[in-house]
Amino acid sequence: MAKRTINSKLFTEAKKYLVGGVNSPVRAFNYVGGNPLMIKKGRGSKVYDYDGNGYIDYVLSWGSLILGHAFPEIVEAVKAAACEGLSFGTTSIKEVELAKLIRRAIPFAEKIRFVNSGTEAVMGAVRLARGYTGRDRIVKFENAYHGHADYLLAKSGSGLATLGIPSSLGVPKDFAKSTIVAPHNDIKAVEDIFKRYGRKIAAVLVEPVGGNYGVLPPKIDFLKRLRALTAEYRALLIFDEVITGFRFSFGSVARNFGVIPDIVVLGKIIGGGFPIGAYGGRGKIMDKLAPLGKVYQASTFSGNPVVMQAGIATLKALASSGAKYRQIERFADFLSSAIEGAAKSRNIGLKVSRFGSMFSIKFENKYDFKTFYKGMLGGGVYFAPSEFEANFLSFAHTMEDVEITVNAAAKALERI
Repeated sequence: MAKRTINSKLFTEAKKYLVGGVNSPVRAFNYVGGNPLMIKKGRGSKVYDYDGNGYIDYVLSWGSLILGHAFPEIVEAVKAAACEGLSFGTTSIKEVELAKLIRRAIPFAEKIRFVNSGTEAVMGAVRLARGYTGRDRIVKFENAYHGHADYLLAKSGSGLATLGIPSSLGVPKDFAKSTIVAPHNDIKAVEDIFKRYGRKIAAVLVEPVGGNYGVLPPKIDFLKRLRALTAEYRALLIFDEVITGFRFSFGSVARNFGVIPDIVVLGKIIGGGFPIGAYGGRGKIMDKLAPLGKVYQASTFSGNPVVMQAGIATLKALASSGAKYRQIERFADFLSSAIEGAAKSRNIGLKVSRFGSMFSIKFENKYDFKTFYKGMLGGGVYFAPSEFEANFLSFAHTMEDVEITVNAAAKALERI
Protein backbone atom coordinates (compact mmCIF):
# COMPACT_ATOMS: atom_id res chain seq x y z
CA MET A 1 0.00 0.00 0.00
CA ALA A 2 1.17 3.55 -0.70
CA LYS A 3 1.84 5.90 2.19
CA ARG A 4 -1.12 7.88 3.48
CA THR A 5 0.62 11.26 3.38
CA ILE A 6 -2.14 13.28 1.71
CA ASN A 7 -4.76 11.63 3.91
CA SER A 8 -2.79 12.60 7.04
CA LYS A 9 -2.52 16.22 5.95
CA LEU A 10 -6.22 16.35 5.13
CA PHE A 11 -7.17 14.86 8.48
CA THR A 12 -5.01 17.40 10.30
CA GLU A 13 -6.95 20.09 8.45
CA ALA A 14 -10.26 18.38 9.25
CA LYS A 15 -9.52 18.46 12.98
CA LYS A 16 -9.24 22.26 12.84
CA TYR A 17 -12.83 22.63 11.71
CA LEU A 18 -14.70 19.41 12.56
CA VAL A 19 -15.04 18.02 16.08
CA GLY A 20 -12.47 15.23 16.24
CA GLY A 21 -12.10 15.58 12.47
CA VAL A 22 -15.34 13.65 11.92
CA ASN A 23 -19.08 14.24 11.78
CA SER A 24 -19.98 10.97 13.49
CA PRO A 25 -17.94 9.31 16.25
CA VAL A 26 -18.16 5.84 14.69
CA ARG A 27 -16.00 7.16 11.84
CA ALA A 28 -13.13 7.93 14.22
CA PHE A 29 -10.42 5.34 14.75
CA ASN A 30 -10.46 5.67 18.55
CA TYR A 31 -10.82 1.91 18.99
CA VAL A 32 -7.97 0.97 16.67
CA GLY A 33 -5.76 4.07 16.88
CA GLY A 34 -4.35 6.29 14.17
CA ASN A 35 -6.07 8.52 11.68
CA PRO A 36 -9.30 7.37 10.07
CA LEU A 37 -9.58 6.82 6.35
CA MET A 38 -10.61 9.79 4.26
CA ILE A 39 -12.35 8.50 1.17
CA LYS A 40 -12.29 10.30 -2.15
CA LYS A 41 -14.41 7.99 -4.27
CA GLY A 42 -16.01 4.56 -4.49
CA ARG A 43 -16.72 2.17 -7.33
CA GLY A 44 -18.43 -1.17 -6.98
CA SER A 45 -17.02 -3.02 -3.98
CA LYS A 46 -14.07 -0.67 -3.47
CA VAL A 47 -13.27 2.74 -2.04
CA TYR A 48 -10.20 4.89 -2.70
CA ASP A 49 -8.49 7.35 -0.40
CA TYR A 50 -6.78 10.62 -1.31
CA ASP A 51 -3.41 8.89 -1.65
CA GLY A 52 -4.80 6.57 -4.31
CA ASN A 53 -4.98 3.49 -2.09
CA GLY A 54 -7.85 1.14 -2.87
CA TYR A 55 -9.72 -0.94 -0.28
CA ILE A 56 -12.34 -3.67 -0.57
CA ASP A 57 -15.14 -2.04 1.39
CA TYR A 58 -17.21 -3.94 3.96
CA VAL A 59 -18.51 -0.80 5.68
CA LEU A 60 -20.59 0.32 2.68
CA SER A 61 -21.74 3.56 4.30
CA TRP A 62 -22.66 1.52 7.38
CA GLY A 63 -24.76 -0.96 5.45
CA SER A 64 -26.56 1.44 3.13
CA LEU A 65 -24.96 0.49 -0.19
CA ILE A 66 -26.20 -3.03 -0.86
CA LEU A 67 -25.74 -2.47 -4.62
CA GLY A 68 -22.20 -1.19 -4.15
CA HIS A 69 -20.70 2.23 -4.80
CA ALA A 70 -21.80 4.45 -7.68
CA PHE A 71 -24.32 1.93 -9.00
CA PRO A 72 -24.91 3.18 -12.57
CA GLU A 73 -28.73 3.13 -12.55
CA ILE A 74 -28.82 5.12 -9.30
CA VAL A 75 -26.27 7.66 -10.53
CA GLU A 76 -28.25 8.25 -13.72
CA ALA A 77 -31.56 8.47 -11.85
CA VAL A 78 -30.10 11.02 -9.42
CA LYS A 79 -28.70 13.14 -12.23
CA ALA A 80 -32.07 13.22 -13.95
CA ALA A 81 -33.91 14.10 -10.73
CA ALA A 82 -31.44 16.85 -9.82
CA CYS A 83 -31.94 18.49 -13.20
CA GLU A 84 -35.64 18.86 -12.39
CA GLY A 85 -35.01 20.57 -9.03
CA LEU A 86 -33.31 19.79 -5.74
CA SER A 87 -36.07 20.46 -3.23
CA PHE A 88 -39.65 21.70 -3.34
CA GLY A 89 -41.10 21.44 0.15
CA THR A 90 -44.25 19.97 -1.35
CA THR A 91 -45.38 16.45 -2.22
CA SER A 92 -44.04 15.03 -5.46
CA ILE A 93 -45.01 11.89 -7.34
CA LYS A 94 -41.61 10.41 -6.47
CA GLU A 95 -42.64 10.17 -2.81
CA VAL A 96 -45.77 8.31 -3.81
CA GLU A 97 -43.84 5.93 -6.06
CA LEU A 98 -41.25 5.03 -3.41
CA ALA A 99 -44.00 4.54 -0.81
CA LYS A 100 -45.85 2.22 -3.21
CA LEU A 101 -42.67 0.17 -3.76
CA ILE A 102 -42.14 -0.16 -0.01
CA ARG A 103 -45.75 -1.14 0.62
CA ARG A 104 -45.56 -3.74 -2.14
CA ALA A 105 -42.52 -5.25 -0.41
CA ILE A 106 -43.86 -4.76 3.14
CA PRO A 107 -47.66 -5.08 2.96
CA PHE A 108 -48.29 -4.34 6.64
CA ALA A 109 -46.74 -0.87 6.11
CA GLU A 110 -50.02 0.40 4.72
CA LYS A 111 -48.97 4.03 5.05
CA ILE A 112 -45.50 5.58 5.16
CA ARG A 113 -43.97 8.74 6.59
CA PHE A 114 -40.59 9.71 5.12
CA VAL A 115 -37.99 11.56 7.18
CA ASN A 116 -34.26 12.22 6.82
CA SER A 117 -32.52 9.65 9.02
CA GLY A 118 -32.98 6.52 11.04
CA THR A 119 -32.86 8.56 14.24
CA GLU A 120 -35.74 10.76 13.04
CA ALA A 121 -37.72 7.71 11.99
CA VAL A 122 -37.38 6.05 15.40
CA MET A 123 -38.29 9.30 17.16
CA GLY A 124 -41.38 9.61 15.01
CA ALA A 125 -42.38 5.99 15.53
CA VAL A 126 -42.03 6.25 19.32
CA ARG A 127 -44.00 9.50 19.45
CA LEU A 128 -46.69 7.94 17.29
CA ALA A 129 -46.88 4.90 19.58
CA ARG A 130 -47.27 7.14 22.60
CA GLY A 131 -49.91 9.23 20.89
CA TYR A 132 -51.82 6.20 19.65
CA THR A 133 -51.85 4.36 22.99
CA GLY A 134 -52.04 7.37 25.32
CA ARG A 135 -49.12 5.89 27.31
CA ASP A 136 -45.62 7.19 27.99
CA ARG A 137 -43.25 4.29 28.67
CA ILE A 138 -41.26 2.35 26.11
CA VAL A 139 -39.16 -0.79 26.44
CA LYS A 140 -35.84 -1.15 24.65
CA PHE A 141 -32.97 -3.61 25.06
CA GLU A 142 -29.44 -3.38 26.37
CA ASN A 143 -26.77 -2.56 23.78
CA ALA A 144 -29.35 -1.73 21.13
CA TYR A 145 -28.79 1.57 19.35
CA HIS A 146 -31.86 3.30 17.94
CA GLY A 147 -30.39 6.71 17.14
CA HIS A 148 -29.30 9.57 19.34
CA ALA A 149 -32.62 10.75 20.77
CA ASP A 150 -32.09 11.65 24.43
CA TYR A 151 -34.46 9.04 25.85
CA LEU A 152 -32.86 6.24 23.80
CA LEU A 153 -29.24 6.79 24.85
CA ALA A 154 -29.52 4.39 27.76
CA LYS A 155 -27.24 1.33 27.69
CA SER A 156 -26.82 1.70 23.94
CA GLY A 157 -24.40 -0.15 21.72
CA SER A 158 -22.51 1.03 18.64
CA GLY A 159 -20.50 4.21 19.15
CA LEU A 160 -21.28 4.38 22.85
CA ALA A 161 -19.96 0.87 23.36
CA THR A 162 -16.92 1.62 21.22
CA LEU A 163 -16.09 4.74 23.20
CA GLY A 164 -16.85 3.08 26.53
CA ILE A 165 -19.63 5.55 27.39
CA PRO A 166 -22.59 3.90 29.19
CA SER A 167 -24.81 6.88 28.42
CA SER A 168 -24.39 10.39 27.04
CA LEU A 169 -23.69 13.58 28.95
CA GLY A 170 -26.26 16.25 28.29
CA VAL A 171 -29.26 13.95 28.72
CA PRO A 172 -31.42 14.99 31.72
CA LYS A 173 -32.27 12.07 33.98
CA ASP A 174 -35.97 12.86 33.67
CA PHE A 175 -35.79 12.24 29.91
CA ALA A 176 -34.81 8.63 30.46
CA LYS A 177 -37.38 7.86 33.15
CA SER A 178 -39.91 6.73 30.58
CA THR A 179 -37.45 4.29 28.97
CA ILE A 180 -37.27 0.80 30.46
CA VAL A 181 -34.14 -1.13 29.45
CA ALA A 182 -34.43 -4.93 29.39
CA PRO A 183 -31.72 -7.58 28.97
CA HIS A 184 -31.35 -8.74 25.38
CA ASN A 185 -33.28 -11.93 24.52
CA ASP A 186 -34.44 -12.38 28.13
CA ILE A 187 -38.17 -13.06 27.84
CA LYS A 188 -38.60 -13.64 31.59
CA ALA A 189 -37.31 -10.13 32.27
CA VAL A 190 -39.69 -8.68 29.67
CA GLU A 191 -42.63 -10.59 31.14
CA ASP A 192 -41.78 -9.21 34.58
CA ILE A 193 -41.61 -5.69 33.15
CA PHE A 194 -45.06 -6.08 31.62
CA LYS A 195 -46.50 -7.48 34.84
CA ARG A 196 -45.31 -4.36 36.63
CA TYR A 197 -45.77 -1.64 34.02
CA GLY A 198 -47.85 -3.26 31.27
CA ARG A 199 -50.73 -0.77 31.24
CA LYS A 200 -48.26 2.12 31.07
CA ILE A 201 -46.13 0.77 28.20
CA ALA A 202 -46.73 2.37 24.82
CA ALA A 203 -44.34 0.21 22.81
CA VAL A 204 -41.51 -2.27 22.72
CA LEU A 205 -38.68 -1.16 20.42
CA VAL A 206 -36.42 -3.92 19.12
CA GLU A 207 -33.88 -4.68 16.40
CA PRO A 208 -34.98 -8.07 15.01
CA VAL A 209 -31.30 -8.66 14.16
CA GLY A 210 -28.91 -6.75 16.38
CA GLY A 211 -26.31 -4.74 14.51
CA ASN A 212 -24.88 -2.26 16.98
CA TYR A 213 -23.11 -4.44 19.54
CA GLY A 214 -21.59 -6.61 16.93
CA VAL A 215 -24.05 -8.76 15.00
CA LEU A 216 -26.60 -10.40 17.30
CA PRO A 217 -28.46 -13.14 15.42
CA PRO A 218 -32.20 -13.28 16.08
CA LYS A 219 -34.09 -15.50 18.43
CA ILE A 220 -37.38 -15.85 16.62
CA ASP A 221 -39.21 -17.36 19.61
CA PHE A 222 -38.23 -14.27 21.60
CA LEU A 223 -39.62 -11.98 18.91
CA LYS A 224 -42.84 -14.00 18.75
CA ARG A 225 -43.24 -13.72 22.51
CA LEU A 226 -42.77 -9.94 22.27
CA ARG A 227 -45.54 -9.91 19.69
CA ALA A 228 -47.85 -11.85 21.99
CA LEU A 229 -47.05 -9.73 25.07
CA THR A 230 -47.57 -6.41 23.32
CA ALA A 231 -50.87 -7.62 21.87
CA GLU A 232 -52.02 -8.84 25.30
CA TYR A 233 -51.28 -5.49 26.95
CA ARG A 234 -52.35 -3.41 23.94
CA ALA A 235 -48.92 -1.93 23.50
CA LEU A 236 -47.32 -1.56 20.07
CA LEU A 237 -44.39 -3.57 18.74
CA ILE A 238 -41.87 -1.50 16.78
CA PHE A 239 -39.24 -3.22 14.65
CA ASP A 240 -36.18 -1.06 14.03
CA GLU A 241 -35.18 -2.30 10.58
CA VAL A 242 -32.95 0.62 9.66
CA ILE A 243 -30.18 -1.93 9.09
CA THR A 244 -32.18 -5.04 8.22
CA GLY A 245 -34.82 -3.61 5.90
CA PHE A 246 -34.09 -4.92 2.36
CA ARG A 247 -30.77 -6.35 3.62
CA PHE A 248 -31.65 -10.08 3.54
CA SER A 249 -34.45 -10.13 1.01
CA PHE A 250 -36.71 -7.73 -0.83
CA GLY A 251 -38.63 -6.35 2.11
CA SER A 252 -38.72 -6.62 5.87
CA VAL A 253 -36.97 -9.32 7.86
CA ALA A 254 -40.16 -9.37 9.95
CA ARG A 255 -41.90 -11.22 7.15
CA ASN A 256 -39.09 -13.77 6.99
CA PHE A 257 -39.51 -14.45 10.71
CA GLY A 258 -43.29 -14.58 10.62
CA VAL A 259 -43.57 -11.79 13.20
CA ILE A 260 -45.53 -8.73 12.07
CA PRO A 261 -44.91 -5.57 14.10
CA ASP A 262 -47.30 -2.66 14.39
CA ILE A 263 -44.71 -0.18 13.10
CA VAL A 264 -41.55 -0.78 11.07
CA VAL A 265 -38.69 1.71 10.93
CA LEU A 266 -36.57 1.85 7.78
CA GLY A 267 -33.50 3.73 6.56
CA LYS A 268 -30.10 3.15 4.96
CA ILE A 269 -30.77 0.88 1.93
CA ILE A 270 -34.04 2.54 0.90
CA GLY A 271 -32.16 5.81 0.21
CA GLY A 272 -29.65 4.36 -2.22
CA GLY A 273 -26.80 6.21 -0.49
CA PHE A 274 -28.69 9.37 0.45
CA PRO A 275 -29.94 10.45 3.91
CA ILE A 276 -33.34 8.91 4.54
CA GLY A 277 -35.58 7.40 7.15
CA ALA A 278 -39.14 6.13 7.09
CA TYR A 279 -41.69 4.54 9.37
CA GLY A 280 -44.85 2.78 8.43
CA GLY A 281 -47.65 0.63 9.75
CA ARG A 282 -51.34 -0.03 9.68
CA GLY A 283 -53.44 2.83 8.41
CA LYS A 284 -55.38 3.30 11.63
CA ILE A 285 -52.10 3.83 13.51
CA MET A 286 -50.39 6.02 10.91
CA ASP A 287 -53.47 8.23 10.55
CA LYS A 288 -52.82 9.52 14.08
CA LEU A 289 -50.01 11.59 12.52
CA ALA A 290 -50.68 15.20 11.57
CA PRO A 291 -52.31 16.45 9.41
CA LEU A 292 -54.96 13.73 9.97
CA GLY A 293 -54.26 13.24 13.66
CA LYS A 294 -52.76 15.07 16.60
CA VAL A 295 -49.29 13.49 16.67
CA TYR A 296 -47.07 16.20 15.21
CA GLN A 297 -43.96 15.63 13.13
CA ALA A 298 -42.65 17.78 10.30
CA SER A 299 -39.50 18.38 8.25
CA THR A 300 -38.34 20.69 5.47
CA PHE A 301 -36.47 18.02 3.53
CA SER A 302 -38.58 14.89 4.10
CA GLY A 303 -39.45 13.28 0.78
CA ASN A 304 -36.69 15.15 -1.04
CA PRO A 305 -37.17 14.38 -4.76
CA VAL A 306 -33.54 13.48 -5.44
CA VAL A 307 -33.44 11.13 -2.45
CA MET A 308 -36.76 9.59 -3.46
CA GLN A 309 -35.47 8.93 -6.97
CA ALA A 310 -32.35 7.24 -5.58
CA GLY A 311 -34.59 5.05 -3.44
CA ILE A 312 -36.86 4.18 -6.37
CA ALA A 313 -33.88 3.15 -8.50
CA THR A 314 -32.50 1.06 -5.63
CA LEU A 315 -35.70 -0.83 -4.88
CA LYS A 316 -36.36 -1.47 -8.56
CA ALA A 317 -32.89 -2.99 -8.85
CA LEU A 318 -33.47 -5.10 -5.73
CA ALA A 319 -36.91 -6.34 -6.69
CA SER A 320 -35.59 -9.12 -8.91
CA SER A 321 -32.38 -9.85 -7.00
CA GLY A 322 -33.24 -13.03 -5.11
CA ALA A 323 -30.21 -14.89 -6.45
CA LYS A 324 -27.90 -12.01 -5.51
CA TYR A 325 -29.20 -12.03 -1.95
CA ARG A 326 -28.40 -15.73 -1.67
CA GLN A 327 -24.97 -15.21 -3.23
CA ILE A 328 -23.81 -12.58 -0.74
CA GLU A 329 -25.03 -14.74 2.13
CA ARG A 330 -22.83 -17.55 0.82
CA PHE A 331 -19.92 -15.12 0.52
CA ALA A 332 -20.44 -13.92 4.10
CA ASP A 333 -20.61 -17.51 5.37
CA PHE A 334 -17.42 -18.47 3.54
CA LEU A 335 -15.60 -15.35 4.74
CA SER A 336 -16.68 -15.79 8.35
CA SER A 337 -15.74 -19.47 8.46
CA ALA A 338 -12.37 -18.83 6.82
CA ILE A 339 -11.41 -16.08 9.26
CA GLU A 340 -12.46 -18.17 12.26
CA GLY A 341 -10.54 -21.16 10.87
CA ALA A 342 -7.40 -19.09 10.31
CA ALA A 343 -7.58 -17.80 13.88
CA LYS A 344 -8.16 -21.26 15.33
CA SER A 345 -5.17 -22.70 13.49
CA ARG A 346 -3.03 -20.02 15.18
CA ASN A 347 -4.60 -20.49 18.62
CA ILE A 348 -6.08 -17.00 18.55
CA GLY A 349 -9.38 -16.49 20.36
CA LEU A 350 -11.69 -14.97 17.79
CA LYS A 351 -15.42 -15.22 17.08
CA VAL A 352 -17.18 -14.11 13.92
CA SER A 353 -20.85 -13.47 14.51
CA ARG A 354 -22.91 -13.57 11.32
CA PHE A 355 -26.45 -13.38 10.12
CA GLY A 356 -27.18 -13.30 6.40
CA SER A 357 -24.83 -10.87 4.68
CA MET A 358 -23.66 -9.03 7.81
CA PHE A 359 -20.95 -10.07 10.24
CA SER A 360 -18.79 -8.77 13.08
CA ILE A 361 -15.48 -9.87 14.56
CA LYS A 362 -14.57 -10.03 18.26
CA PHE A 363 -11.31 -11.19 19.80
CA GLU A 364 -10.95 -12.69 23.26
CA ASN A 365 -8.19 -10.12 23.76
CA LYS A 366 -9.67 -6.89 22.46
CA TYR A 367 -6.20 -5.43 21.88
CA ASP A 368 -5.65 -8.03 19.17
CA PHE A 369 -8.35 -6.32 17.12
CA LYS A 370 -6.17 -3.23 16.73
CA THR A 371 -3.29 -5.27 15.32
CA PHE A 372 -5.62 -7.26 13.10
CA TYR A 373 -7.37 -4.16 11.83
CA LYS A 374 -4.20 -2.38 10.81
CA GLY A 375 -3.06 -5.53 9.05
CA MET A 376 -6.33 -5.62 7.10
CA LEU A 377 -5.95 -2.00 6.01
CA GLY A 378 -2.41 -2.78 4.93
CA GLY A 379 -3.82 -5.65 2.88
CA GLY A 380 -6.32 -3.37 1.16
CA VAL A 381 -9.43 -4.34 3.17
CA TYR A 382 -11.66 -1.83 4.95
CA PHE A 383 -13.61 -3.32 7.85
CA ALA A 384 -15.62 -1.32 10.40
CA PRO A 385 -13.08 0.16 12.86
CA SER A 386 -14.60 -1.43 15.96
CA GLU A 387 -15.64 -4.85 17.17
CA PHE A 388 -19.02 -3.35 18.04
CA GLU A 389 -19.91 -2.44 14.47
CA ALA A 390 -21.26 -4.69 11.74
CA ASN A 391 -19.65 -5.36 8.37
CA PHE A 392 -21.64 -5.95 5.21
CA LEU A 393 -21.48 -7.60 1.80
CA SER A 394 -22.85 -5.88 -1.31
CA PHE A 395 -24.00 -7.23 -4.64
CA ALA A 396 -20.84 -5.70 -6.09
CA HIS A 397 -18.54 -7.99 -4.08
CA THR A 398 -17.04 -10.89 -6.00
CA MET A 399 -15.55 -14.19 -4.94
CA GLU A 400 -12.18 -12.71 -5.83
CA ASP A 401 -12.81 -9.91 -3.30
CA VAL A 402 -13.66 -12.49 -0.67
CA GLU A 403 -10.55 -14.57 -1.39
CA ILE A 404 -8.34 -11.47 -1.20
CA THR A 405 -9.97 -10.64 2.12
CA VAL A 406 -9.38 -14.14 3.49
CA ASN A 407 -5.71 -14.02 2.47
CA ALA A 408 -5.34 -10.56 4.03
CA ALA A 409 -6.93 -11.85 7.24
CA ALA A 410 -4.50 -14.78 7.42
CA LYS A 411 -1.55 -12.39 7.09
CA ALA A 412 -3.06 -9.95 9.63
CA LEU A 413 -3.52 -12.78 12.13
CA GLU A 414 0.15 -13.71 11.74
CA ARG A 415 1.00 -10.33 13.24
CA ILE A 416 -0.76 -11.16 16.52
